[in-house]
Amino acid sequence: MSNYKTVFFTLGILQIILGVSMFIPIIAQFIYSEIDSSFFGASIVTIIFGSLFFLSNLDHDKKLNLQQAFLLTALSWLSIAIFGSLPFIFSSMELSITDAFFESMSGITTTGSTIISNLENTPKGILLWRAILQWLGGIGIIVMAITLMPIMNVGGMQLFKISSNDSSEKILPKSKEIALRLIYIYSGLTALCALSYWIFGMGKFDSLTHSMTTIATGGFSNYNQSIGYFDSVPIEISSMIFIILGSIPFIAYIKFINGNKRIFLNDIQIRTFIKIIIISNNNGNFSLRSIFFNTISILTGTGYVNAEFDGWGSFPITIFLALMFIGGCAGSTTCGIKIFRIQILYLFILNQLKKIIYPKGIFVIKYDQGSVDDKFIASIISFIYFYFVIFFILAALLSLTGLDFITAISGAATSISNVGPGLGPIIGPNGDFSALPDISKWILTLGMILGRLELFAILVLFLPSFWRN
Repeated sequence: MSNYKTVFFTLGILQIILGVSMFIPIIAQFIYSEIDSSFFGASIVTIIFGSLFFLSNLDHDKKLNLQQAFLLTALSWLSIAIFGSLPFIFSSMELSITDAFFESMSGITTTGSTIISNLENTPKGILLWRAILQWLGGIGIIVMAITLMPIMNVGGMQLFKISSNDSSEKILPKSKEIALRLIYIYSGLTALCALSYWIFGMGKFDSLTHSMTTIATGGFSNYNQSIGYFDSVPIEISSMIFIILGSIPFIAYIKFINGNKRIFLNDIQIRTFIKIIIISNNNGNFSLRSIFFNTISILTGTGYVNAEFDGWGSFPITIFLALMFIGGCAGSTTCGIKIFRIQILYLFILNQLKKIIYPKGIFVIKYDQGSVDDKFIASIISFIYFYFVIFFILAALLSLTGLDFITAISGAATSISNVGPGLGPIIGPNGDFSALPDISKWILTLGMILGRLELFAILVLFLPSFWRN
């Protein structure tokens, strides 16, 4: 295992960061007189394991090959979900291992599905920990999407290489440089979001937790009614603004700071993202406030709700299901197929039609002023194909566990797209996942990590040929 010292060294650092983060909810426990040993015990266990990984791999060579990059990506999210579940297990809520892992995985993947039925009476430390998990998951996916995924050639993400000279051996040095800038930007947006929530009427604790889950487009709330609990137009407007800010490519913020002041107007993904929001809101005879809020929330995979939209009829539900799959921009905290893949698929189809009409013509597919070769096209088409194949497999497996059609279909969609709420009376907008069988919860957690890590980052690990030299 000497070849994987860098992988385990990095895992050690991540676990130590996670363990230290567990001390933050202890402050909330003191403030709200809910002191117990759950977070302290979980923190010590996590830091010990992280330190063992860290100290036993100090002689790593600071390089990653392609196999190690894939392994690090998968193990990072899996290990954080495992150790992140410890506070839930140790807490007074006495959650089962299945429920604790489900809640932790939902948090770190910024899915937002929950097994907690009575959020209003949940200990403040647990509510804060859920928000911290989503906040960490949000910054984690941004760093991964900008540094690791382009090198790993996952689903066309190679289009977003920062430098054409990038190689797997340069991942760690480059990620350190970029991650620091991203953390500043991400933290700044979180602080601004918390301030706006507080100004418009949220309490300090609610402002803090909701700002974390808003920027991360995660959707964990402290109330069963989600954002609808506050029944406040200014709060919902603030939420929509910061959800959108969390849903656009974070590399655009860095380019803006570096002098490209028109990047938010010129970026092709951002422009299409805004167009989808406008077009999607032009349907139904329902409250414009409810339509706008829920459309933005579902499209970005945030999962906040301010109305029970599953009772609006078949057409809005169909629109919402489609939006779940689309997702936001690459390099943001959002999930789903991603807008750039939809754009390139559209260009590919258009190009094929042109070839039928003009058989002797030569047509080149261009995206964002650059040519897209056949390798990129094949990567994107295969990703979209497998995305829906896995969706149907998940839905079939959920049906076999005894779930009804709507719950199985929407559950599969919301897990692989990391949205949060599903449809129907059980896991609908104001429902939760506590009543589902344990086997269903494990299937959903599998969908969460597959969707969050862009499918191939997990699936490729099971191919023997991938590990051969």
